[in-house]
Amino acid sequence: MSERTATLDVEQAELALVEHYGRLVRLAYCVLEDGPGRAPAAHAVTCGALPRRCTSTAALPRPQAADEDPVYVWLRLRVLRAALARPRGPWLPRSLPRDGAPARAAYALRHLERMADPDIRTLLRAARVRDPDAALAGAVKAADPPGGPGAPAPASGPRGEPCPLCGDGAGVRHALDTVRRRRQRRRSGAAALAALVCCGLLGVPGDTWGPDAAARPPLVRGTDAEHALDPGALVRARAGAWRRASRTDFGAWPARGALTRDESLLRRALVTWARPRADVRVEATPGTPEGPPPGPPQLLYAGRLAGAAVVLLYDGLRVARYTEPLDPDDGSAAAEAAEEGVSLELARTAGAATAESGALVVTRRGGKVRYLTAPWITRAARVDLLDPADEAGRRLSRGADGVTGPVPVPVTLPQHCDTWPGLALRGSPGAARRLQLYTDLGELAPARLTDGAERTPATGTAARRRLARTACHLPAVLDRGVRAVNSWQFARQRLPDGDGEAAWVCTRAATWRGPGARVMTQFQPPAGAPGRPGAVTSRLEDSRVCGPHARAVLTGLLWRSTEGRWYVLAAGDEGVTRLRARGEGLSGGPAEAVGNTLAVRAGREASARLSATRRNGTAPATPPAPVGPPD
Repeated sequence: MSERTATLDVEQAELALVEHYGRLVRLAYCVLEDGPGRAPAAHAVTCGALPRRCTSTAALPRPQAADEDPVYVWLRLRVLRAALARPRGPWLPRSLPRDGAPARAAYALRHLERMADPDIRTLLRAARVRDPDAALAGAVKAADPPGGPGAPAPASGPRGEPCPLCGDGAGVRHALDTVRRRRQRRRSGAAALAALVCCGLLGVPGDTWGPDAAARPPLVRGTDAEHALDPGALVRARAGAWRRASRTDFGAWPARGALTRDESLLRRALVTWARPRADVRVEATPGTPEGPPPGPPQLLYAGRLAGAAVVLLYDGLRVARYTEPLDPDDGSAAAEAAEEGVSLELARTAGAATAESGALVVTRRGGKVRYLTAPWITRAARVDLLDPADEAGRRLSRGADGVTGPVPVPVTLPQHCDTWPGLALRGSPGAARRLQLYTDLGELAPARLTDGAERTPATGTAARRRLARTACHLPAVLDRGVRAVNSWQFARQRLPDGDGEAAWVCTRAATWRGPGARVMTQFQPPAGAPGRPGAVTSRLEDSRVCGPHARAVLTGLLWRSTEGRWYVLAAGDEGVTRLRARGEGLSGGPAEAVGNTLAVRAGREASARLSATRRNGTAPATPPAPVGPPD
């Protein structure tokens, strides 16, 4: 794999902002001018560091420590640049000059970020400070902060006022509010553009314009589009039809639920899919068309759940979930559903096979998710993906309609990843006999979890160990239309200094639409805790790497042994016969190793590029790949 990261997603930056908001706003607060507007300015500078679109990471600053989040390092640089560009004058110790913003920044980096002087110089230079040495000298002359040398710098002004935005609770709320507003603006902008395009196509409004347009008949009568709005025309598979079907997929599911004969509800669901009102919340996974069904869709489910009426429909290409609140006086769940209003969610499911048609998300509310299982499923269980020993899991109750009991929604912040709920399903003979694992990644169809070059279910002992160290990285692929996540061990390496044996794993999140797959390589050294995440060494998006037709992989990292020595480690796939490392900080200069793994002594600041030779003697595994600290 030739790149550490291809692009920095807006979602990645937003996640890092929420996670590290307190640190970032405290840094801005210390550098900004003292005064009544200091705290709001720190908040504005920090939130303003978020990118508005996906950003190339070719020049992403390298973390100074192996455990630093590179996205945080990038945000910290943007916050520092913005704070230094504002008016000067905040007070840290009295010995710092009031007009010495670079010195204040150096002081804050030393005592808040605990950075070494060479790293501070590098960061100040990247922040466009003209004389980093002078700034650092000014910080060195300053008195130590209260508490003695090495204590954190105070986030307060000359009168000792606290930073009102630096508290963890307040900080997270401010960050979450900012992220919500930005995402809402993105959705509104996309909706406005779609409405403009539709208006241009429609021309004269005619009888389709007005607040009740969604309830009116289509413009052209007697067409398939009109027929698709008739509840009586809905396709309904017979119970047990899956036993005789040539394909056991969503098309073989019978209609289930207590409201399958409620024509009024079904009509509202169909009309909303065809022509949603302005107050209906419409969401679609990436690459999913939002238009009406081409003809009468198939009814999968209609029932009452969590205070709402839910309808699941299938048109051969997509699954649609329509939700409307029940009477808000029927309890707290109904009241919560009433606040959310009417919604329509669409997800692409074209080409789903038996294993990928095992379940659909029927409701997700209050941190819990319920699944509607396929008619051939005989056992459903909740498993903890971070615990490889949890093979059987905890059996989930299921109603007569196939809806499971609640399963916790996986966490989305890495620091809270102490468990990752998964769904284990086993089917009847002839349909889905093998145990299959799934997890909720924000889609209507849970993502299937597989392992190895053959993409078999990730249920074996070794596969579960690899999955346990991968699950906490899955927030990077939430809401991306992921169909399946496959982890493949492409190399094993005996570590220097007697630190045991490590696994090199490539994980690929494939999408329903085909393009847009996300790939990451991991270094998984021995760990005391089975669920301790591996170190991500590289990422790619929309790449064939680690797919069924592209097995060539090359990656590496700068690693510190338990003896305190630094090494450049590298690994390639089984087709690699020789590895080479060239760069700065390598002990003894360029290094070469026979086989598909390499380990060479290096300095803490080493920078290397890798290349490889495959069995044919000439072709490289990938273009030369950079080596740095892991993500």
